[in-house]
Amino acid sequence: MQSLPLKAQEANPKSPPLPKTSVQPTRPAPTTHRFWDAPNAGLFAGVAGARALDYASTRHFRKKGVDEVLLTNAVVDNKPLFAAIELSGVAASIGISYLFHKTGHHKIERWVSVVHISVGTAGSIRNFGLEPKQPTATPP
Repeated sequence: MQSLPLKAQEANPKSPPLPKTSVQPTRPAPTTHRFWDAPNAGLFAGVAGARALDYASTRHFRKKGVDEVLLTNAVVDNKPLFAAIELSGVAASIGISYLFHKTGHHKIERWVSVVHISVGTAGSIRNFGLEPKQPTATPP
């Protein structure tokens, strides 16, 4: 039996050349946007507004004698310190959004602000609705 030479790497001159095809992506490329675009600027302003509302509502219920739950009363009663904490919350929200922006998670980038606004506003509404602290009766 006679062996045939193996030429797997050689092109077969008898077969027609393969047609050139272009690869079409199945999904369009994700759109990118500038970080400080109009929607983000509006959302960040909303976050700042929600934090300002939280500051005002917390000061309001502290004047009624209600105790703060998340922070100590001493921190909340120190106006400059509490204002700095609220500003830090705004900066943290913008920073987290920026991290999601840089990693290409643009929907989550915007949802961070939406959730922050929602939770902050709901908490402020609750704060304004708190009743004054009732004095405890001391036994004679």
